[in-house]
Amino acid sequence: MLQEIRILEVEGLGPGPFAAMTLADLGAEVICVHRPYTGRTPGMPENSLLDRGKRSITLDLKDPADAETFLKLAGTAQGLIEGFRPGVMERLGLGPDQCHAVNPGLVYGRMTGWGQDSPLAHTAGHDLNYISLSGALWYASSPGDAPLTPATLVGDIGGGAMYLVAGMLAGILKARTTGKGCVVDAAIYDGSAHMMNLLMSIRQAGNFGVERGANLLDGPHWSRTYACSDGGFVSVQCLEPKFYALFLEKLGLAEDPDFQQQFNKALWPALTGRLAGIFASQPRDHWSALFEGSDACVAPVLNPEEALAHPMNSRGTWVEDAGVLQAAPAPRFSNQTEWTPPHIPQRGQHTKEILAELDRT
Repeated sequence: MLQEIRILEVEGLGPGPFAAMTLADLGAEVICVHRPYTGRTPGMPENSLLDRGKRSITLDLKDPADAETFLKLAGTAQGLIEGFRPGVMERLGLGPDQCHAVNPGLVYGRMTGWGQDSPLAHTAGHDLNYISLSGALWYASSPGDAPLTPATLVGDIGGGAMYLVAGMLAGILKARTTGKGCVVDAAIYDGSAHMMNLLMSIRQAGNFGVERGANLLDGPHWSRTYACSDGGFVSVQCLEPKFYALFLEKLGLAEDPDFQQQFNKALWPALTGRLAGIFASQPRDHWSALFEGSDACVAPVLNPEEALAHPMNSRGTWVEDAGVLQAAPAPRFSNQTEWTPPHIPQRGQHTKEILAELDRT
């Protein structure tokens, strides 16, 4: 889909590389500028899955000659992605002004937590900090429990990388018609707040308040996870009355007068306790088999390895290649060819190749 697009990525952590990987998954040519090897970042592999499908060149951006090479590469690209704190690229002489001087149509993507211009713009932070301050973490717990959300998904990826991808694509489309690039200021704080708008629309209708555990999606007995006898878990979210009725029927509770009062908030805590006892009486696979193929909106909670082996993975969503478990690109397109995991490059693997290409331009 993005076959004629070249993206220049400056090595970073988390959402920036994920955004560049997503663009590579969509067919863009992505050149990752890796810094000279100084040792592996703690907790990260030497050759990251997030580099799949990219080409790698090693440059020291503090070196004037390498910085000049970087600007030449920027002159050949439609988009650029960097994730430093505000002002770092400018101090290197590689900020938007310098890059636009050699390529006016360049879309310059900037990935940060707090944004380029904010009271916390130069302050360190991580996924959990950004979404806690934006309001996106507030509902991520049961009443009385500390908020907890899946690591990186709401902030770094949802509120960060995916918004950067959308901004890059919008900027590239605009540049194609105007010849003028732009700067994309993608802040995880902004994106995670923006993702709250579906929930805010429910609040607008009067169905979601500020209090945790008292709303349609975070309070009822029919919208939560339950522990099973074997230590596994199942998720239940049968919001619509017809799905809830089927859920009760499957559990033999259709005639229970308390369970028939689906939206009686006063009964939710007690009914949650009753369901907890029921689900704890059998292993996860028992409940999976009972609800499988029904519209009761019940599903087992799987880890990625279990998702790989589940029949739902007939879509090829999860793939294991050379011992690396990874998810296939999304979304899918009607004219796409069958996907196989692309090569994960070694750091600097394509340096000579890319430099030779630059010499020919």
